[in-house]
Amino acid sequence: MGVCDAIRHNALVGKPTAMSAPHLPKVAGIDPMVPVSTHTALPPEGALSAPGAFIQDRLAGWVSDLTTLHELTERLAATSTLDSALSELLNAGAALVGAGRGLLVLEPADGGGPCRTIGLGLTHADLGHIETVPRGATPYGRFLDGHAGADTPLASPDILGDTGLDPRCREVAARLGYAASYSLPLATGTAGRLGAAVWLYDEPAEPLERQCHLVGVYGRYAAEHLARLLELERARADAAVIAEELFPSRLPRVPGVRLAARHRAAPGGGGDWYDALPLPDDALGLAVGSVGGSGPTALAAMGRLRAGLRAYAVMEGEDPVAVLSDLELLLRLTEPSRAATALYAYCEPDRRSIVLAGAGHTPPLVIGDRRTEYVETSLSAPLGMLSCWEAPSVEFTPRPGETVLLYTDGLLRRTGDSMDRAFARLHAAAAGVPKAARRDPGAVADHILHTVLPEGTDRSDGTEDVVVLAARFD
Repeated sequence: MGVCDAIRHNALVGKPTAMSAPHLPKVAGIDPMVPVSTHTALPPEGALSAPGAFIQDRLAGWVSDLTTLHELTERLAATSTLDSALSELLNAGAALVGAGRGLLVLEPADGGGPCRTIGLGLTHADLGHIETVPRGATPYGRFLDGHAGADTPLASPDILGDTGLDPRCREVAARLGYAASYSLPLATGTAGRLGAAVWLYDEPAEPLERQCHLVGVYGRYAAEHLARLLELERARADAAVIAEELFPSRLPRVPGVRLAARHRAAPGGGGDWYDALPLPDDALGLAVGSVGGSGPTALAAMGRLRAGLRAYAVMEGEDPVAVLSDLELLLRLTEPSRAATALYAYCEPDRRSIVLAGAGHTPPLVIGDRRTEYVETSLSAPLGMLSCWEAPSVEFTPRPGETVLLYTDGLLRRTGDSMDRAFARLHAAAAGVPKAARRDPGAVADHILHTVLPEGTDRSDGTEDVVVLAARFD
């Protein structure tokens, strides 16, 4: 028999209601001593009512609150980026306190960043007006600056009528049309102060005690989630900086060819790379590759492979097969459990001659006025997959004005299509490069990236880098 059924049974048989009232423990951070919601009304004095009706209403209110918190925290937990979590927190808090607008300021106490301000129902101009209020006169400013007593939620039920507030605070409130606010600091025991959320009311108002309790419970969970995402974003930013340092600081200038490179780093830190290095007799070595895995270990492996390829290209660059064979040996010695793909091309721009070899890598694409086609390369295994890697080289001659495009398979995988469809999509994008843009390898690379991976449709799973290296032959 459930609690509610027991109450009804005791009432019918005439048992004392005091004996039937259950002891209500704290559940999921909700304190049963906090007053009930406004929808739970006390029975009129002297009126005849079921003895357990009031307790049933209280139970119903707590169940409703638990359900609401469960739904909101699940939605917050589903966010995987800092920006999406901040927006979710601001919207959920507004629903809990019954506000229509608000802003959230992210400003970690350790100064490590990132720092952001987002608004709900406020334009950038509105946020600019709010920022003209002296920082110390705002609840979030006092909290973020560590003022004494500013580490608890603060309600301002009548901003326009509170003469104790800074005049500029009342002036901005009147200009933007809000009359009350409720501010909630965001902090954790380990990360310290993270930021503060402020919700705004169009009329003088103050959230009920139960609403404050609910948004406080939600805010504590949200702060822990934000702290985790903040650390993850910092780690990703550090990895991106390291990855950029591993790429060429500038592309070489070799007579007869112009180069351009584009790199889209994966949020999780992939291992794609490229290189271009001048060789004796005005020759040029071009390379792209991809190391399996993600994160710091993939970046370290990528750095070793790129450095190794540069050395091998200087020693025996005219023979791409020998270069990749040496690279395979290096991988086997330094990363015995890791696989990698690579493509190396030895170019003589004055003769417009290219000799290349690939190890499990995607084929180059030749783009010109009269043709757009993939270079026929032989099938080969990735480096580190076989006991002894070997594949024949391929030689071809680009025509004057044609661009040779080298790229990593992240360009194809991020589309979310099958590989056949992704190859067709890339070919169509290359064939559609405007004639005016074909004179500039950078414009060619940009057009292909924006066409194959238009904004909003990039289906990255967090580990796929994209590298594009374009060489236009005069």
